[in-house]
Amino acid sequence: MPISNPKQAIPVYLKGIAMGAADIVPGVSGGTIAFISGIYEELIDSIGAIGPKTLRILFKEGIAAAWRSFNGTFLLTLMLGILTSVFTLSTLISELLHSHPEKLWSFFFGLIVISAIHIGRQIRQWRASEVIAITLGTVMAYGITAIAPAQLPMTPLTVFVAGAIAICAMILPGISGSFILLILGKYHDITGIIKNAAHFEVNARDIGNLVVFGFGCLLGLLSFSKFLKWLLARHQSVTLATLTGFMLGSLCRIWPFQVDTTPEVTEFKDKVFRSLSLSEIPVDSQFLLIVVIAIASAAAVILLDRATSPHNSDEKPLVEEQ
Repeated sequence: MPISNPKQAIPVYLKGIAMGAADIVPGVSGGTIAFISGIYEELIDSIGAIGPKTLRILFKEGIAAAWRSFNGTFLLTLMLGILTSVFTLSTLISELLHSHPEKLWSFFFGLIVISAIHIGRQIRQWRASEVIAITLGTVMAYGITAIAPAQLPMTPLTVFVAGAIAICAMILPGISGSFILLILGKYHDITGIIKNAAHFEVNARDIGNLVVFGFGCLLGLLSFSKFLKWLLARHQSVTLATLTGFMLGSLCRIWPFQVDTTPEVTEFKDKVFRSLSLSEIPVDSQFLLIVVIAIASAAAVILLDRATSPHNSDEKPLVEEQ
């Protein structure tokens, strides 16, 4: 829905902040937040509307008409929210990831579990094609989380490619753009530059890398969103099943019960974690706190769904009224 007044812009801005916060955490996708907050299809449609047609409208009808053609105010408001989050919360979330990773993982674990249920319930009929799609999506996402990080050099080409690939993942629920950057060996490089920029401590090289990364993101976003828009229009059920699989497959990356197996004290980015099986998890106060956090985040998604479902009669609520 096009934004026509500041009152409509505030919720979109806040959703952008939530998306940005999710995108900072490896293993979590801002696309998941977009989906559960009810703006996913509008986001894909708006980005997908940008193209040669926009230029034709610009030259024939002017800037205002071109801006309206791709829902520019909505995209700008959402982007401002994302950028606000990235530049103001990146340090906080990084600190939480270092000092309380299990609590942060449990929050997003509960969120993603209930979100996967939410997406799956949008599929009206489960046929063989949907079952195959959710299976492939799960296996693919799980496989991505098992890939060992690469050590690519910090060149304009690698930074550009990393941005193009990561942004595609960021708009897919269940595929973490931050984790893709981690696999490509660019997560800590890019987040480090962003942290420095937030404190006005960047040099010319950092600015150049950030600009190149931004152009990579822009190209990836514009091209991939059109493909995703086509998939949702032509093969909605199979696409939703695949996205559900992506989310389920990503859960292993943020399983809250993990132990640090690094042989010596090292930076968080170099640490190696091993997931505990259910039989290995100690039932203590820490366990109960982690479970409570996961349940609370899931409950927040249900409340958000309840708040938005009256405006979208095509969707099934997560918890139906008795």
